[in-house]
Amino acid sequence: MSDTAIFLGQSEKREELLLALANRHGLITGATGTGKTVTLQIMAEGFCNAGVPVFAADVKGDLSGISQTGEPIAALIERAKKIGFADYGFEATPVIFWDLFGDQGHPIRTTITEMGPLLLSRLMGLSDAQEGAMNIAFKIADEEGLALLDLKDLRALLKDLGDRGREITTEYGNINDQTIGAIQRRLVVIEEQGGTKFFGEPALDIQDLMRTTRDGKGYMNVLAADKLAESPQLYATFLLWLMSELFEELPEVGDPEKPKLVFFFDEAHLLFADAPPGLLQKIEQTVKLIRSKGVGIYFVTQNPLDVPESVLAQMGNRVQHALRAYTPREQKAVQVAASTFRPNPKLNTEEAITELGKGEALVSVLDGKGVPTIVQRTLIRPPSSRLGPITPEERQRIVKNSPVYGQYEQVEDRESAYEKLLTKANARAVEQKQVAEEKAQAKAGHAAPRERESATDRFIKNAASSVGRQLGNALIRGILGSLMRR
Repeated sequence: MSDTAIFLGQSEKREELLLALANRHGLITGATGTGKTVTLQIMAEGFCNAGVPVFAADVKGDLSGISQTGEPIAALIERAKKIGFADYGFEATPVIFWDLFGDQGHPIRTTITEMGPLLLSRLMGLSDAQEGAMNIAFKIADEEGLALLDLKDLRALLKDLGDRGREITTEYGNINDQTIGAIQRRLVVIEEQGGTKFFGEPALDIQDLMRTTRDGKGYMNVLAADKLAESPQLYATFLLWLMSELFEELPEVGDPEKPKLVFFFDEAHLLFADAPPGLLQKIEQTVKLIRSKGVGIYFVTQNPLDVPESVLAQMGNRVQHALRAYTPREQKAVQVAASTFRPNPKLNTEEAITELGKGEALVSVLDGKGVPTIVQRTLIRPPSSRLGPITPEERQRIVKNSPVYGQYEQVEDRESAYEKLLTKANARAVEQKQVAEEKAQAKAGHAAPRERESATDRFIKNAASSVGRQLGNALIRGILGSLMRR
């Protein structure tokens, strides 16, 4: 095995992915059942063996086998011989299992504050007017020091904005009751999709995705996404948030000898489906810039047309499995896929894409000068870990022996916007009752109501004082609206 490259397979030469250029991103495409998951698996094995942590969503459950030692299957051994893979052996890859719902791995959470208004609006499918109201809500929460940790915090904030309608309109613009009501109804949908489990604390520490073992191997972070993929908006928004967190938190490293982390986006078409132009532009910008943080992004999808051209142009390393060409759209996809490769005079790329067999792919990677190699028809190397899913018992053993076991299992619920706004609402109710009583006394001929500082006034003063003390740590948001830490 090379210390500087990952062996992908054999064409008329060894096809290797150079680690020094692996942060220039990549694309794995092909029809269902043509071998994309196996290619992802062997690439992940290679990265982890080189000490590079990997994150990948496991949509079908097939990827979990990477955690177990492979079995000597005759067809795999035969393929290894055919491509001259002399040191082919079987071993497991160190794995940490994650699950937004906490059923098949460690829970992953973030807070409403950290996700930010842009991605949250995408998740909720808000209109432009509703997204504008959400931006105002976050601006007020940021300025008033209101921590939005979970959905009940956001719901309380929206109710408070409705109660403060005239004050908000004067300073920030109109937010009508219909808009707030519509957003509140969308929150119910997010709750039904499992958002209550995703939003909260303890929030994910990005460094836990970048762990290595004592002997220097990178951990393979596998997200159980079979249930998550049933809620496409939640799945896509979660992956975009994670990419945003990596971009905002990691320091600039330029072009390292190997990536700091490699991120596989399976079902990549869900990331771009129905995304407005403004968000697509920001995704493109993030993909372009994140490589300077040492992060390699690899999109996995059936059809190269699923990825916008502006993003596709940044994918330097490509593995293309077979595509079918029965319909006009499929034929166009084959043409597009063929046109993105550097031509090989010995190969009709367009024909080859439709003729590729099991375990075969067209491969083009960046050479030492950063130039895509001529596309080659390649027999992909067999994986060293197990093919297919693992048993629930095997999964639980791995979870309980994980280096992060116990850090995320217990939900925390500290004081946040909900509790503060409830106190404020109670103070307002007491004040209104006192004012009503004083007016009644004055009407009955008693002394006129005296001027005094209300409980609400005291709350606002205390909040303003708290915000004043926090100005040195003012909240700043990044490209995709997630929180930047200073």
